[in-house]
Amino acid sequence: WLYLRHEKQEQRRSRRLGDLRALALSRADFHLRDTSGRPRTKADFLGRWVLLYFGFTHCPDVCPEQLEKLSLAVGLLERDAALPPLQPLFVTVDPERDDAAALERYLRDFHPRLLGLTGSAEQVRAAAAAFRVYLSAGPRDADGDYVVDHSVLTFLLDPDGVFRDCYGRSSTAEEVARSVRAHMDGYRAPSA
Repeated sequence: WLYLRHEKQEQRRSRRLGDLRALALSRADFHLRDTSGRPRTKADFLGRWVLLYFGFTHCPDVCPEQLEKLSLAVGLLERDAALPPLQPLFVTVDPERDDAAALERYLRDFHPRLLGLTGSAEQVRAAAAAFRVYLSAGPRDADGDYVVDHSVLTFLLDPDGVFRDCYGRSSTAEEVARSVRAHMDGYRAPSA
């Protein structure tokens, strides 16, 4: 009975992974620059698990809350040295104000390995569209300031770059860490 139950779970897992691989989201890519000016694509992070969040540095509350949660989740996972590497990424949705220097200043208040990515307005829009992230800059106030309305999701990508899960605003750091750990524990590299 245990063997049959295990086989059924493996079949379900395999079917779900096949469905995820078929999603356009799993083929999503980006062509951006990190805070040192180095060009980056999704391929640069193959071999590592990735937690990816789209936001902006002038966000008054949501983005700092989400980055704090992401940082706490990464910290919880790092306590277990047996777990594979995890790379937290922050992609700006406001390239007009979020150049490399602004990202570097902003992200130092969060996890030390949180890597910021930016690019031209076209590159950022293409990256957001690839991950189906909504973004829209609001009207400018008298001082020229504005907010950017955007999807509030953190994406989990496996070492093959395949979308595995996403976490919304209501997920806690502990829930994110528990989910990521479960995905890591159940991960099987695709057979050649």
